[in-house]
Amino acid sequence: MSRVVTVAAAQLGPVGRDEPRSSVVARLLALLREAAAEGCELVVFPELALTTFFPRWHIEDPEELDAFFEAEMPGPSTRPLFDEARELGVGFSLGYAELTEDRHRYNTQLLVAPDGRFLAKYRKVHVPGHEEPEPWRPFQHLERRYFEPGPQGFGTWRAFGGVVGMMICNDRRWPETYRVMGLLGVELILCGYNTPLHYAPDPSQDVLQGFHSALVMQAGAYQNGTWVVASAKGGVEEGVDSLAQSCVIAPSGQIVAQAYTAGDELVVAHCDLDWCDRYKKTLFDFERYRMIEHYGPITAQRGATPPQ
Repeated sequence: MSRVVTVAAAQLGPVGRDEPRSSVVARLLALLREAAAEGCELVVFPELALTTFFPRWHIEDPEELDAFFEAEMPGPSTRPLFDEARELGVGFSLGYAELTEDRHRYNTQLLVAPDGRFLAKYRKVHVPGHEEPEPWRPFQHLERRYFEPGPQGFGTWRAFGGVVGMMICNDRRWPETYRVMGLLGVELILCGYNTPLHYAPDPSQDVLQGFHSALVMQAGAYQNGTWVVASAKGGVEEGVDSLAQSCVIAPSGQIVAQAYTAGDELVVAHCDLDWCDRYKKTLFDFERYRMIEHYGPITAQRGATPPQ
């Protein structure tokens, strides 16, 4: 039985601060329909897909901040996306800002089956940036002010004929993200991101943003024998240039499909989930080759402790 799943990274171009949900959802619907026409079974939308990347501003008005969050999913503005996906028989993953009933705020990614069932929810673990505004920056990155780290950690779920996991943006930079899901049998990792090309704490990294993004995902895919589907919100959004380069990466670490614009674009690949076993059952046979007795510091400490 074939385990090939046709997947699309549905890249978005910029979303304006004042662009209404209805306009963004219309763009998502256009990508969803294009994906269905190309035979896709799963569409991966970016991180915080429904709004501009609002952590770039210091927002003091609680009502203004709440307007960027979803108190229900689907809500009135997002219901058309769910209805159309079910009608087309296409599953999807969607990143959004979640406001829970008890006022917790998470950077969240949802996984929905082709028949409209909710399969899984993941809340971003590695929340980057800073808590207080820093006036020296050309724009802010206040994710740590607006979001809590996801309390559930990383998970995997049986879906789309295989084992699926999710991560969001900065999660992709940490090897532990992939390894935890690797230990849970992951075969397909879905990732949305918003990555500014300018990194204020160390601008020497600016020119390397695309390289670093691909580097960590290719390494994570290879070292854990998994596919990775990464979808960006790129282009110049409210004056801030962000990385595009949405891509699909094979368990070999090879990029098999990649965006060539910084706007709304569909990146399609046929992912053979059986390819994962070429790595999971050879070089990265965890049961045979992992030496967990020597990995203690990975979970026993946070900061580095160089020798005296």
